[in-house]
Parts: sequence; C-alpha cells; structure tokens
Amino acid sequence: MSGNLSFEALSRAVADGEIDTVIACFADMQGRLMGKRFHARHFVDSAWQQTHCCNYLLATDMEMYTVPGYAATSWAKGYGDHVMKPDLATLRRIPWLEGTALVLCDLLDHHTHEEVAHSPRAVLKRQVARLEGLGYRAMIATELEFFLFEPSFEALRDGGYRDLKPISGYNEDYHIFQTTKEEGVMRAIRNGLYGAGIPVENSKGEAETGQEEINIRYDAALTTADNHAVVKNACKEIAWAQGRAVTFMAKWHHDKVGSSSHVHQSLFTLDGTAAFPDPDGPHGMSQVMRRFTAGQLAHAPEICYFLAPYVNSYKRFQSGTFAPTSTVWSRDNRTAGFRMCGEGTKALRMECRVGGADLNPYLAAAALIAAGIAGIEAELELEPEMSGDAYSADPARALPRSLRDAADRLESSEMLRAAMGDWVVDHYTRAARWEVEEHERVVTDWEIARGFERA
Repeated sequence: MSGNLSFEALSRAVADGEIDTVIACFADMQGRLMGKRFHARHFVDSAWQQTHCCNYLLATDMEMYTVPGYAATSWAKGYGDHVMKPDLATLRRIPWLEGTALVLCDLLDHHTHEEVAHSPRAVLKRQVARLEGLGYRAMIATELEFFLFEPSFEALRDGGYRDLKPISGYNEDYHIFQTTKEEGVMRAIRNGLYGAGIPVENSKGEAETGQEEINIRYDAALTTADNHAVVKNACKEIAWAQGRAVTFMAKWHHDKVGSSSHVHQSLFTLDGTAAFPDPDGPHGMSQVMRRFTAGQLAHAPEICYFLAPYVNSYKRFQSGTFAPTSTVWSRDNRTAGFRMCGEGTKALRMECRVGGADLNPYLAAAALIAAGIAGIEAELELEPEMSGDAYSADPARALPRSLRDAADRLESSEMLRAAMGDWVVDHYTRAARWEVEEHERVVTDWEIARGFERA
C-alpha cells in the first residue's frame, strides 16, 4: 500500500502534539477526495475503525447535484449512509498542511458492511482479484499532465474563466529555463508528495504554454490509483496556497493541446517475475503481453468512457496533438493509442495514451485490466503493429468521437457487464448520460458569440 505512517506512529505524533488533524476520505465518481477532517485524538481513539458519509456522494455530478435516475440512491430512498472504513495501510503525513495526516477509506454498505460495488476503489479491487486468480499482478504508472495558471482559482472564477493566463508564454516541453520560473510551485509539489510517501520521479514542462507533467514511480494497480488521487488533490492545494491555479481538464482551450494521463502497464507473476518480456517472442513480447494488449485493443471503444468521462474529454482527440484518435498499437510511436515502450529491456510495458488528465484512476485501471483479462481468457491474437502516422489509420479503428458514443459502447459492453457486473455498468452509464443531458441543456459562450447578432 501507499502510506508512510503507521497507526502506532500516528498515535505517538498525536500524543506529542505533532499531528492534530486526520483527513479521512475516499475518491468519488469523478476521482475527487471526499470525506471529513477529524480531530486527531478522536480519530486515534475511535474513528480509525469507521465513520459515515451520505451515499449521494457516489451519485452526484461535478456540481454535486443530486442526479436523478440512479438505482443506488434517490430521494425516494432517502439518501442514507455509507460506512467509510479507513484503510490504515494508506495512512500518511501531509507535509503541505500543518499538523495533518490523511487516510483513504473503503466504502461499505451501512447494513451489510459489504463493499459498495460501484465505489471506484471497489471496482478496481475486483479486477485486481480477478487478475490474481489468473496468476498475475498488474503494475501500473500514470503520467499526469496539467496546466498551471498565474491567477488564483478565486480570481479565475470571479472573472468567469475568461482571459485565462497560463504561467508561461511559450511551449515549455523539457524546457529548463521556463520551468525554473515555476519552481516555486513545482518544487513544493515534488517535495510535498515525497514527504507524503509518494515516490515522485520527476516533473517537467510539457508541450504547451503553462503545461506541466508529474511522474510517480510505478506500483501495484491499487497503490498507483491511490497515489494518483492524492497527487491531483495535492497539486490543487499546493498551487492554491501560492495563489496559483491548476486545471486537469482534458482540453481547456481549443487552440491548446490537451492534458493526458498516460497509463503504463505491465504484468508480473505472483512470485514477482516480469510476465511481459520474452526474448524469443515478437519484439520481445511474451504471449500473455500480446493477449493482454489484444484484449485492450478489441475492447477500447467499450472502456473509453472510463478513460474519457466528460463531454470535454473528446475534444482532446485531435490529429497532430499527440493525443490518439484510433485504437492501434505501435512500437515507441506517440501517434498510436497504445505504445509499446522499453523494447529489449526489463522495463517492457504497454502505454495506453487514450486517457485524459480528467480520468478517475481507479476506474481507468479497472477497465484496462478487465479488457486485458478478456484478451487472456479468449486467447486473442495481437494484430500487427501500426507503423508510421497512426492519425492516418483505418477510420474503422477510431475511438468514440463523443461522450454519447462512449456511453452507448459502455452500456452495450458484454465484456464489462461480465467483468464488473450490470449494477456497476448501469451506474456509470447513467453518469455518462447525465453529462450529455446537461451539456445539451446549457447554452454555451460559443453559441452566444456565434449567433447573438448574426442568427
């Protein structure tokens, strides 16, 4: 697991007055941390066992609106409680918040104390268990991109999110001088995360004005998802504390490149042996790697919602922007949806480039694992690699072009229904459909500017 603070060490820190606050939280459907701040003494005395939250927290949209149409909860059902069960293995110090520790929780049904099936952490844990039943563990790393802006969140909100000013004036991909100007925020993020027990590798400028990337060392799928959720929250909190703002939107401006969350994946056997490399296989790929990848290619349209969960997400899929548009694989080729990395080394892995920075890491990892398992179980053969410019690939291999399309693919996916259960698929299909309904209801700035006078 991903914590760096034992319960015994927490108890001592509370007794010594070092820690006075414990945040108990979980990732909601959008991947945001939701929960409570406990006085540390009360947490140590009793709340470490469990606490409660309203079950509507897994049935709201980005605005925290109580969305109708969910089977799990509704006004008619009275919006009852879920149990928040702290996973003490995730307990950690939060250096950028004074006297504070944080623990991630599993959500349990209040009456049965079974895990809530549609809670993101539970969705991933089920796929991890399925994969272990086949004799493998998924090791995953997520590269997380975001934009850093000069003004604060409050200033941007008060200004109606117009005239947004990124922190740099030019493309800063790998640019040392420009990123030096941003070190006040980025150094605080790296050191803060490291102090929270998250194995930061590096940060760098990305391929746009004001765009950043933070990289965390690969780990077991659940630990990586836990780390990812904390990283996103940390970037926002640390930037806010310095009067800056960040966004993890997949596409914040139509003239700018999008922000991704590339997911690097490999499998290990339960005894810790790397299962992807095979020096005698094609391109050094083992049979299980080929089948795992073939499953993800075959089911990419069905799992796309879990990699691109909003209307805005699909505006990132544009040719010539390093975001993919098709479900093809290639060797060390950044135009493909799936890119083989580390050929000829023990770090051989497959990078899924479909996901945006707005994805929920638990759901994205779960969907990718489920698709990979389907490939292993069906003994799918991996198609030949795509070489050259994948933007010119067969249009039939295109990713879904809209959230509506992705919702249709999700709802009709027999693979996901078998892997995750009808309850989970129906729950997230409703979430997707609500986003579409809200988008179709709202009049946008683009429509007003285009038609106010000329229509």
